[in-house]
Amino acid sequence: MPIIATDALTMRFPRVTALDALSVAVEPGVVGLVGANGAGKSTLIKILLGLLPPTSGRASVLGLDIAREGEAIRERVGFMPEYECLPPDVSATEFVVHMARMCGLPPTAARERAADTLRHVGLYEERYRPIGGYSTGMRQRVKLAQALVHDPQLIFLDEPTNGLDPAGRDEMLDLIRRIGTEFGISVLVTSHLLGELERVCDHVVIIDGGRLLRSQAVEAYTTASGVLTVEVDEGRDALGQRLYDAGLSVRPEGRFLLVDIAGESTYDLIRDTVAELELRLVRMEQRRHRIEEVFATGPPGPEGGGAPPPPVDYAPQGAPR
Repeated sequence: MPIIATDALTMRFPRVTALDALSVAVEPGVVGLVGANGAGKSTLIKILLGLLPPTSGRASVLGLDIAREGEAIRERVGFMPEYECLPPDVSATEFVVHMARMCGLPPTAARERAADTLRHVGLYEERYRPIGGYSTGMRQRVKLAQALVHDPQLIFLDEPTNGLDPAGRDEMLDLIRRIGTEFGISVLVTSHLLGELERVCDHVVIIDGGRLLRSQAVEAYTTASGVLTVEVDEGRDALGQRLYDAGLSVRPEGRFLLVDIAGESTYDLIRDTVAELELRLVRMEQRRHRIEEVFATGPPGPEGGGAPPPPVDYAPQGAPR
Protein backbone atom coordinates (compact mmCIF):
# COMPACT_ATOMS: atom_id res chain seq x y z
CA MET A 1 0.00 0.00 0.00
CA PRO A 2 1.38 3.46 -0.85
CA ILE A 3 2.32 5.59 2.13
CA ILE A 4 1.20 8.67 0.16
CA ALA A 5 -1.23 8.88 -2.74
CA THR A 6 -2.62 11.99 -4.43
CA ASP A 7 -5.25 12.24 -7.15
CA ALA A 8 -5.51 15.48 -9.15
CA LEU A 9 -4.45 17.40 -6.03
CA THR A 10 -4.69 21.15 -6.69
CA MET A 11 -3.94 24.14 -4.49
CA ARG A 12 -4.56 27.64 -5.78
CA PHE A 13 -3.78 30.87 -3.99
CA PRO A 14 -5.00 34.27 -5.23
CA ARG A 15 -2.01 34.87 -7.51
CA VAL A 16 -0.34 31.49 -7.82
CA THR A 17 -1.12 27.82 -8.32
CA ALA A 18 1.06 25.90 -5.84
CA LEU A 19 -0.10 22.44 -6.93
CA ASP A 20 -1.63 21.70 -10.31
CA ALA A 21 -3.56 18.41 -10.62
CA LEU A 22 -0.78 16.45 -8.90
CA SER A 23 -1.29 12.67 -9.07
CA VAL A 24 1.40 10.45 -7.58
CA ALA A 25 1.74 7.33 -5.44
CA VAL A 26 4.69 6.85 -3.08
CA GLU A 27 5.72 3.46 -1.72
CA PRO A 28 7.42 2.91 1.68
CA GLY A 29 11.10 3.80 1.97
CA VAL A 30 13.19 6.95 1.87
CA VAL A 31 11.57 9.20 -0.72
CA GLY A 32 12.89 12.52 -1.97
CA LEU A 33 10.58 15.34 -2.99
CA VAL A 34 12.58 17.74 -5.10
CA GLY A 35 11.82 21.01 -6.82
CA ALA A 36 13.00 24.59 -6.97
CA ASN A 37 12.01 27.02 -4.23
CA GLY A 38 8.34 27.81 -4.75
CA ALA A 39 7.67 24.53 -6.58
CA GLY A 40 5.00 23.53 -4.05
CA LYS A 41 6.92 21.16 -1.74
CA SER A 42 6.05 22.77 1.60
CA THR A 43 2.45 23.34 0.50
CA LEU A 44 2.13 19.64 -0.32
CA ILE A 45 3.40 18.63 3.13
CA LYS A 46 0.91 20.93 4.87
CA ILE A 47 -1.91 19.44 2.83
CA LEU A 48 -0.78 15.88 3.56
CA LEU A 49 -0.72 16.66 7.28
CA GLY A 50 -4.31 17.87 7.09
CA LEU A 51 -3.28 21.42 8.04
CA LEU A 52 -4.28 23.04 4.74
CA PRO A 53 -7.36 22.03 2.73
CA PRO A 54 -6.66 21.70 -1.00
CA THR A 55 -8.65 23.59 -3.60
CA SER A 56 -9.58 20.30 -5.25
CA GLY A 57 -8.47 16.70 -5.58
CA ARG A 58 -7.87 13.96 -3.05
CA ALA A 59 -4.97 12.55 -1.08
CA SER A 60 -4.26 9.89 1.51
CA VAL A 61 -1.39 9.28 3.93
CA LEU A 62 -0.86 5.76 5.33
CA GLY A 63 -4.25 4.90 3.88
CA LEU A 64 -5.97 7.74 5.79
CA ASP A 65 -7.93 10.44 3.97
CA ILE A 66 -6.51 13.93 4.52
CA ALA A 67 -9.95 15.57 4.46
CA ARG A 68 -11.53 13.37 7.14
CA GLU A 69 -8.68 11.85 9.16
CA GLY A 70 -6.14 14.62 9.61
CA GLU A 71 -5.81 14.04 13.36
CA ALA A 72 -5.16 10.32 12.87
CA ILE A 73 -2.53 11.14 10.25
CA ARG A 74 -0.72 13.51 12.61
CA GLU A 75 -0.67 10.79 15.30
CA ARG A 76 1.22 8.49 12.97
CA VAL A 77 3.46 11.03 11.22
CA GLY A 78 6.42 13.10 12.43
CA PHE A 79 7.18 16.51 10.95
CA MET A 80 10.45 18.44 10.87
CA PRO A 81 9.65 21.94 9.57
CA GLU A 82 12.01 24.03 7.51
CA TYR A 83 11.47 27.20 9.52
CA GLU A 84 13.01 28.00 12.92
CA CYS A 85 10.54 26.94 15.62
CA LEU A 86 12.54 26.09 18.76
CA PRO A 87 12.20 27.91 22.11
CA PRO A 88 15.67 29.24 23.02
CA ASP A 89 15.29 29.17 26.81
CA VAL A 90 14.55 25.46 27.33
CA SER A 91 16.82 22.43 26.97
CA ALA A 92 16.57 19.85 24.23
CA THR A 93 15.38 17.31 26.79
CA GLU A 94 12.57 19.56 28.04
CA PHE A 95 11.41 20.35 24.53
CA VAL A 96 11.49 16.80 23.19
CA VAL A 97 9.77 15.45 26.33
CA HIS A 98 7.07 18.11 25.89
CA MET A 99 6.55 17.09 22.26
CA ALA A 100 6.34 13.44 23.30
CA ARG A 101 3.67 14.31 25.87
CA MET A 102 1.79 16.29 23.20
CA CYS A 103 1.75 13.09 21.14
CA GLY A 104 0.11 11.19 24.00
CA LEU A 105 3.04 9.45 25.72
CA PRO A 106 2.82 9.23 29.55
CA PRO A 107 5.50 11.12 31.54
CA THR A 108 7.90 8.23 32.20
CA ALA A 109 7.70 6.89 28.64
CA ALA A 110 8.13 10.43 27.27
CA ARG A 111 11.37 10.92 29.23
CA GLU A 112 12.73 7.55 28.16
CA ARG A 113 11.83 8.10 24.52
CA ALA A 114 13.32 11.62 24.57
CA ALA A 115 16.64 10.33 25.97
CA ASP A 116 16.81 7.51 23.40
CA THR A 117 15.92 9.79 20.50
CA LEU A 118 18.44 12.49 21.47
CA ARG A 119 21.09 9.76 21.69
CA HIS A 120 20.20 8.58 18.18
CA VAL A 121 20.58 12.07 16.71
CA GLY A 122 23.88 12.72 18.51
CA LEU A 123 22.75 15.18 21.18
CA TYR A 124 22.84 13.01 24.30
CA GLU A 125 25.79 14.81 25.89
CA GLU A 126 24.31 18.23 25.15
CA ARG A 127 20.69 17.44 26.01
CA TYR A 128 20.45 19.64 29.11
CA ARG A 129 21.86 22.82 27.54
CA PRO A 130 19.43 25.61 26.52
CA ILE A 131 18.60 25.37 22.83
CA GLY A 132 19.43 29.07 22.36
CA GLY A 133 23.13 28.20 22.72
CA TYR A 134 23.04 25.48 20.08
CA SER A 135 24.64 25.69 16.66
CA THR A 136 22.51 25.48 13.52
CA GLY A 137 23.37 21.80 13.12
CA MET A 138 22.39 21.02 16.70
CA ARG A 139 19.07 22.83 16.33
CA GLN A 140 18.34 20.81 13.19
CA ARG A 141 18.98 17.65 15.22
CA VAL A 142 16.54 18.79 17.91
CA LYS A 143 13.89 19.30 15.22
CA LEU A 144 14.62 15.82 13.92
CA ALA A 145 14.41 14.35 17.43
CA GLN A 146 10.98 15.84 18.12
CA ALA A 147 9.75 14.41 14.81
CA LEU A 148 10.91 10.92 15.84
CA VAL A 149 10.11 10.85 19.56
CA HIS A 150 6.61 9.33 19.26
CA ASP A 151 7.86 6.46 17.01
CA PRO A 152 5.94 7.48 13.87
CA GLN A 153 5.39 5.28 10.82
CA LEU A 154 6.37 8.13 8.51
CA ILE A 155 8.25 11.41 8.90
CA PHE A 156 8.21 14.52 6.73
CA LEU A 157 11.55 16.37 6.67
CA ASP A 158 11.30 19.79 5.05
CA GLU A 159 14.74 20.96 3.83
CA PRO A 160 16.59 19.30 6.76
CA THR A 161 20.05 20.39 5.56
CA ASN A 162 19.25 24.09 5.28
CA GLY A 163 21.94 26.28 6.79
CA LEU A 164 24.38 23.41 7.41
CA ASP A 165 28.01 23.35 6.35
CA PRO A 166 29.23 20.40 4.21
CA ALA A 167 30.17 18.28 7.22
CA GLY A 168 26.83 19.00 8.88
CA ARG A 169 24.96 18.08 5.70
CA ASP A 170 26.81 14.78 5.48
CA GLU A 171 25.94 13.95 9.10
CA MET A 172 22.27 14.84 8.60
CA LEU A 173 22.06 12.74 5.43
CA ASP A 174 23.60 9.79 7.27
CA LEU A 175 20.96 10.17 9.99
CA ILE A 176 18.17 10.24 7.43
CA ARG A 177 19.47 7.09 5.79
CA ARG A 178 19.68 5.33 9.16
CA ILE A 179 16.10 6.27 9.96
CA GLY A 180 14.95 4.45 6.85
CA THR A 181 17.26 1.44 7.02
CA GLU A 182 17.75 0.79 10.76
CA PHE A 183 14.60 2.20 12.34
CA GLY A 184 12.21 1.03 9.60
CA ILE A 185 10.50 4.43 9.40
CA SER A 186 9.47 5.74 5.99
CA VAL A 187 10.80 9.20 5.16
CA LEU A 188 9.63 11.94 2.81
CA VAL A 189 12.48 14.46 2.57
CA THR A 190 12.29 17.68 0.55
CA SER A 191 15.29 19.41 -0.94
CA HIS A 192 16.29 21.60 -3.85
CA LEU A 193 19.76 19.99 -3.81
CA LEU A 194 19.49 17.02 -6.12
CA GLY A 195 22.84 15.45 -5.25
CA GLU A 196 21.74 15.03 -1.63
CA LEU A 197 18.69 13.03 -2.62
CA GLU A 198 20.71 10.72 -4.86
CA ARG A 199 22.76 9.75 -1.81
CA VAL A 200 19.98 8.83 0.62
CA CYS A 201 16.75 8.13 -1.27
CA ASP A 202 15.27 5.00 -2.78
CA HIS A 203 12.77 6.96 -4.87
CA VAL A 204 12.55 10.58 -6.03
CA VAL A 205 9.48 12.62 -6.92
CA ILE A 206 10.26 15.77 -8.91
CA ILE A 207 7.74 18.58 -9.17
CA ASP A 208 8.08 21.78 -11.14
CA GLY A 209 5.59 24.62 -10.96
CA GLY A 210 3.25 22.43 -8.93
CA ARG A 211 3.14 19.71 -11.59
CA LEU A 212 4.63 16.24 -11.51
CA LEU A 213 7.75 16.11 -13.65
CA ARG A 214 8.94 12.61 -12.75
CA SER A 215 8.40 9.91 -10.11
CA GLN A 216 10.95 7.14 -10.31
CA ALA A 217 13.38 4.96 -8.38
CA VAL A 218 16.79 6.59 -7.94
CA GLU A 219 18.37 3.65 -9.74
CA ALA A 220 16.36 4.52 -12.85
CA TYR A 221 17.82 8.05 -12.84
CA THR A 222 21.39 6.98 -12.26
CA THR A 223 21.72 4.02 -14.62
CA ALA A 224 24.83 3.86 -16.75
CA SER A 225 24.68 5.93 -19.91
CA GLY A 226 26.21 5.27 -23.31
CA VAL A 227 28.93 7.82 -22.60
CA LEU A 228 32.48 7.46 -21.32
CA THR A 229 34.05 9.98 -18.98
CA VAL A 230 37.74 10.33 -19.85
CA GLU A 231 40.22 12.25 -17.71
CA VAL A 232 43.89 12.81 -18.51
CA ASP A 233 46.48 14.57 -16.40
CA GLU A 234 47.28 17.06 -19.21
CA GLY A 235 46.47 17.35 -22.89
CA ARG A 236 42.68 17.16 -22.79
CA ASP A 237 42.26 19.27 -25.94
CA ALA A 238 44.88 17.34 -27.90
CA LEU A 239 43.17 14.07 -27.02
CA GLY A 240 39.75 15.50 -27.82
CA GLN A 241 40.90 16.71 -31.23
CA ARG A 242 42.51 13.36 -32.10
CA LEU A 243 39.39 11.39 -31.07
CA TYR A 244 37.18 13.83 -32.96
CA ASP A 245 39.31 13.40 -36.08
CA ALA A 246 38.96 9.62 -35.68
CA GLY A 247 35.18 9.95 -35.99
CA LEU A 248 34.05 9.81 -32.36
CA SER A 249 31.47 12.17 -30.88
CA VAL A 250 33.44 14.01 -28.18
CA ARG A 251 32.61 17.02 -26.03
CA PRO A 252 34.38 18.70 -23.12
CA GLU A 253 32.92 18.99 -19.63
CA GLY A 254 35.21 20.74 -17.20
CA ARG A 255 38.51 18.87 -17.10
CA PHE A 256 36.89 15.76 -18.62
CA LEU A 257 36.01 14.55 -22.09
CA LEU A 258 32.64 12.90 -22.68
CA VAL A 259 32.88 10.32 -25.46
CA ASP A 260 29.85 8.55 -26.94
CA ILE A 261 30.41 4.79 -26.96
CA ALA A 262 30.27 3.56 -30.57
CA GLY A 263 31.14 -0.04 -29.67
CA GLU A 264 33.88 -1.99 -27.92
CA SER A 265 36.44 -0.43 -30.27
CA THR A 266 35.84 2.96 -28.58
CA TYR A 267 37.73 1.82 -25.49
CA ASP A 268 40.67 0.56 -27.55
CA LEU A 269 40.80 3.74 -29.61
CA ILE A 270 40.92 5.95 -26.52
CA ARG A 271 43.60 3.78 -24.91
CA ASP A 272 45.76 3.73 -28.04
CA THR A 273 45.37 7.47 -28.64
CA VAL A 274 46.37 8.28 -25.06
CA ALA A 275 49.46 6.10 -25.52
CA GLU A 276 50.37 7.69 -28.87
CA LEU A 277 50.14 11.19 -27.37
CA GLU A 278 52.12 10.00 -24.32
CA LEU A 279 49.46 11.27 -21.94
CA ARG A 280 48.71 10.03 -18.46
CA LEU A 281 45.23 8.47 -18.29
CA VAL A 282 43.64 9.23 -14.92
CA ARG A 283 40.20 7.78 -15.48
CA MET A 284 38.02 6.15 -18.13
CA GLU A 285 34.63 5.00 -16.94
CA GLN A 286 31.05 4.75 -18.11
CA ARG A 287 29.18 7.86 -17.06
CA ARG A 288 26.06 7.56 -14.94
CA HIS A 289 23.01 9.73 -15.42
CA ARG A 290 22.28 12.42 -12.82
CA ILE A 291 18.93 13.60 -11.50
CA GLU A 292 19.80 17.14 -12.64
CA GLU A 293 19.41 15.96 -16.23
CA VAL A 294 15.64 15.63 -15.73
CA PHE A 295 15.33 19.41 -15.59
CA ALA A 296 17.47 19.79 -18.70
CA THR A 297 15.56 17.20 -20.70
CA GLY A 298 12.03 18.19 -19.71
CA PRO A 299 9.03 15.99 -18.87
CA PRO A 300 9.20 12.30 -19.65
CA GLY A 301 8.07 11.04 -23.00
CA PRO A 302 5.98 7.97 -23.68
CA GLU A 303 8.84 5.67 -22.68
CA GLY A 304 9.18 7.34 -19.27
CA GLY A 305 12.35 9.30 -20.01
CA GLY A 306 12.99 12.80 -21.28
CA ALA A 307 14.58 13.37 -24.66
CA PRO A 308 18.38 13.51 -24.32
CA PRO A 309 20.11 16.77 -25.14
CA PRO A 310 21.53 16.93 -28.66
CA PRO A 311 25.21 15.89 -28.82
CA VAL A 312 27.78 18.61 -29.31
CA ASP A 313 30.87 17.38 -31.16
CA TYR A 314 34.16 18.32 -29.58
CA ALA A 315 36.51 20.47 -31.60
CA PRO A 316 38.97 23.13 -30.42
CA GLN A 317 38.02 26.73 -31.11
CA GLY A 318 38.21 27.55 -34.80
CA ALA A 319 38.04 23.93 -35.97
CA PRO A 320 35.11 22.88 -38.19
CA ARG A 321 32.29 20.88 -36.62
